[in-house]
Amino acid sequence: MSIVTVQLGQCGNQIGFEVFDVLFSDSYCSQGLCSKKENEAYQASCKERFFSEEENGVLAAQAVLVDMEPKVINQTLSKAAQSGRWKYGQHACFCQKQGSGNNWAYGYSVHGPRHEESIMNLIQKQVEKCDSLSGFFIIMSMAGGTGSGLGAFVTQNLQDQYPNSLKMNQIIWPYGTGEVIVQNYNSILTLSHLYRSSDALLVHENDAIHKICVKRMNIRQISFSNINQVLAHQLGSIFQPTYSAEGSFHYRRNPLGDLMENLVPHPEFKMLGVRNIPQMSENSLAYSTFTWAGLLKHLRQMLISNAKMEEGINWKVRPPLSGLPALDKMSFNKELHFNTSIANLVILRGKDTQSTDLGFKDPALYTSWLEPDNAFNVWKTQRAFNKYEKSAALVSNSQFLVKPLDVIVGKAWNMFASKAYIHQYTKFGIEEEDFLDSFTLLEQVIASYYNL
Repeated sequence: MSIVTVQLGQCGNQIGFEVFDVLFSDSYCSQGLCSKKENEAYQASCKERFFSEEENGVLAAQAVLVDMEPKVINQTLSKAAQSGRWKYGQHACFCQKQGSGNNWAYGYSVHGPRHEESIMNLIQKQVEKCDSLSGFFIIMSMAGGTGSGLGAFVTQNLQDQYPNSLKMNQIIWPYGTGEVIVQNYNSILTLSHLYRSSDALLVHENDAIHKICVKRMNIRQISFSNINQVLAHQLGSIFQPTYSAEGSFHYRRNPLGDLMENLVPHPEFKMLGVRNIPQMSENSLAYSTFTWAGLLKHLRQMLISNAKMEEGINWKVRPPLSGLPALDKMSFNKELHFNTSIANLVILRGKDTQSTDLGFKDPALYTSWLEPDNAFNVWKTQRAFNKYEKSAALVSNSQFLVKPLDVIVGKAWNMFASKAYIHQYTKFGIEEEDFLDSFTLLEQVIASYYNL
């Protein structure tokens, strides 16, 4: 089944390009460490999900590119064409001459309704190319104007027009220090609107990815391109094909549906985070060997201590004893910042995956209302990913965002209480009432996750 990707704004388009580039180069790389037959099945499965074949045999990304300024889209198109390996479709772009000026209200209330028909027509053309639609993958930031405001508007439209298709939004959480003065307003408006219209929010924090570039990739001067490549690696590790069942050698047909089924058991909880191990520069990789036991021990501790990478993990954090009553569990969690999960999915890629003992089924890792058998799943393939002989990804629905979300809501509330910059939103039809609705919804989300 196919996924239609919608790339929105500067951030969404730049990340989208890197994602398709990783998907293509991984699928067609000779270092898959598996048989030719298996490699061909893997390629075919990736192609079915993300690409369509043009008449001349070149693969075209199943994507729609949207931005309100032409510069980034033109760069993205030419980078894809120059790669000589894949490209974007000829009629897959929509851009204008005037951006959204980092104003969520302008993206949502002006650009959205004005260009709704053109954008939705482009998406429909991509959908019509698919034999079978798994759903939509929408890539956007939440701090600016176009990606966030127009992104929320487009997601809402997709929900209205394709109510039976799944929608997953990949959103970039802004740097804590912030590059846009109204980023907290933009963020709360984006999150609250997506919470109503999307099935899952896959969140990447800029600060965390930045640290990975410094500590794991050993990059001295970090560019957005470096950050986007780490992001693309993480997304590829989730979306590339895996076997449909233990002992099966058939690949999953419905990647979005399977992800949602495993990770979003309740509509109140739809925030997903990703952790990968190992992550390192190519130079370091040449001199490294890994065991599954070592990788999974680190990955499990990254989960429970809420670490984003294998460096600097707090090994003192332990799950509460399974026998503790709920109240004791809560006070225990607050003391040691144990990260309680609702659901976890581990994806293993590489040789000998059959022999892995995971340690992720401990009931203490999960909320009391889900059995570990329902809350935990593992997907596998013997095909190596992106030059890593063994690699593991963890997609987790857990308390990992409670603190960052609380901080953003708090900062936005402080500005709102003094009416700072509100006039920039009200002049485009976003009223104070809309802000209050957003605060209410997100306070509820924070409380629900906090009380797991």
